[in-house]
Amino acid sequence: MCGIAGFCNPRNDFMQSQNKWISILEAMNHTLKRRGPDDEGTYLSSHCGLSHVRLEIIDLLTGHQPMIKQCASGNYSIVFNGEIYNMKPLREELKKAGTVFITNSDTEVILNGFMLYREDFIKKLNGIFAIAIYHAEEKRLWLFRDRIGIKPLFFTITDNTLVFASEIKGLFIYPGINPVVDKNGLCEIFALGPARTCGNGVFQNIFELLPGEFLTFSIDGLNRQFYWKLESRLHEDSFLETIEKTAWLIEDSVKMQMLSDIPICTFLSGGLDSSLVTAICAKELQKQNRRLNTFSFDFKDNAKYFQSNSFQPSQDTPWAKKTSQYLNTAHHLLECDNTAQFECLFRAVDAADLPCMADVESSLLYFCSKVTAYNKVTLTGECADEIFGGYPWFHQEKAFRTPAFPWSSDFAPRKLLLSADVLATLPIEEYSASAYEATIAETPRLLSDSPTEKRRREISYLNLRWFMMTLLNRMDRTSMYSGLEARVPLADYRIVEYVFNVPWSMKCPNGIVKGLLRYAGSEFLPEEILWRKKSPYPKTYDPAYETLLADRLKEVLASPNAPIRTLLDTKKVHQFLETPSDYTRPWYGQLMAGPQMLAYLLQVNYWLEHYKIKLV
Repeated sequence: MCGIAGFCNPRNDFMQSQNKWISILEAMNHTLKRRGPDDEGTYLSSHCGLSHVRLEIIDLLTGHQPMIKQCASGNYSIVFNGEIYNMKPLREELKKAGTVFITNSDTEVILNGFMLYREDFIKKLNGIFAIAIYHAEEKRLWLFRDRIGIKPLFFTITDNTLVFASEIKGLFIYPGINPVVDKNGLCEIFALGPARTCGNGVFQNIFELLPGEFLTFSIDGLNRQFYWKLESRLHEDSFLETIEKTAWLIEDSVKMQMLSDIPICTFLSGGLDSSLVTAICAKELQKQNRRLNTFSFDFKDNAKYFQSNSFQPSQDTPWAKKTSQYLNTAHHLLECDNTAQFECLFRAVDAADLPCMADVESSLLYFCSKVTAYNKVTLTGECADEIFGGYPWFHQEKAFRTPAFPWSSDFAPRKLLLSADVLATLPIEEYSASAYEATIAETPRLLSDSPTEKRRREISYLNLRWFMMTLLNRMDRTSMYSGLEARVPLADYRIVEYVFNVPWSMKCPNGIVKGLLRYAGSEFLPEEILWRKKSPYPKTYDPAYETLLADRLKEVLASPNAPIRTLLDTKKVHQFLETPSDYTRPWYGQLMAGPQMLAYLLQVNYWLEHYKIKLV
């Protein structure tokens, strides 16, 4: 996994100030270095500059980027972030077409395939990727993003120059691109955050390539197109056939994503999703007489403070240990204390360039930093709940009758602490409603859908487009911050395409939550793990952590220079700090309740201050 950045202007000649632009490319690399600590490179031509930092996973010796190749039509250059899981069959296909390879990297597979088939070759890729390809003779740049949007790619245009980077911070290296946030950006933070509108970079005039999208930039200007979109199709398989196909897709995806020239590991919570991925990995490695490393996460003294509730009925740690023993993995329990979690709140903002999922994100960032002492590649169980209907709002009547994001329909907590001026200026509820309606309008449907099935399809699409993207962003930023490559085999686009069109009666047979996934995994797991009730990502219940947050927020409010003071009603915040926390009424998702609101505000303040953001 890597980080990429660059710029293109068909009318400018960067070689006239060669040293200046190479220095900018090197600065971009320095800014993204955490994504790729093992190697780096730059490329500069008259009209384009490319930079790349590399995390060495495949072809350790000859996979250096940028990669440059020549064919009859001219010179092509590429920088690429991601992994192509079907690189081996694609490589053989290209060899049969006469292509000669000089490396063993998936980067060369992409470049050679693109030189032969242009954009059509991207449709053949199964993987996670953000790709930039430049053709010198045409003065044309292509940017591609994977179908699900697992790898990020941001861009902007300034003075007729397109600038792009894996992370927003890479864009700010380019002269004249500054961190400015307008009212729409603040609405992203306070109306939708920690989610954000797909394709919206929050900062003014900064955008993100959409999942399944590519753009071209040339003398003719900017052109954006989709090479893939999720479609609604009639499902004709029987229930048994659906189980069998789902099981095959999952097993095939996990096996494909085990592709690596270095040892892999898995995150293992003891829940269904991560246990299923782990079971398939462990079984494959056992065939090679190798033992899988697994990692579970918890908080220091959490057994002492844990509070069971409808969202989090049981602790994960005992189940992770039980699953590890069953699968004979080399298991590691990593724990986080209050101080580490608090400090990582701000590192998580550095990683995301935005306020994020508070301690849900900071703790994962901490855990990922510890995993890299053992492994640099991990497979996770992320995305099963969005794809297979695991969250409570898939099953609640409220989601069917409320035209709003089901994980964030109550605006009272969001508006409670904002100042009267901000509330009068920012159309928080209207902004959220507009974003919701836009997503509903683009939901792929079938004319034959009943009203109930139509709404189920809308709820599924909302989850794929919004909630899953938030978690994928979290996983990418927190893992790459420490040079860890996190893969998500359950989000293979083939699984998404297939399961999206499976009727609810098969996804949730007889009311069994994620019943299809459970039946599909029956070959790999014992029944007590297979049928365990969902328990989400862990969080701390230690009251000392909340005290730490409250004390720090009081310090911020006491500082006349704290930028968030202009946005908050300090009197209301102090009243909120004196009110006992309610962990059972999240304001976002299942895990972000009162303490996470405090943490989020601290992140917002740090973000405004650290990035020196100009509010307009």
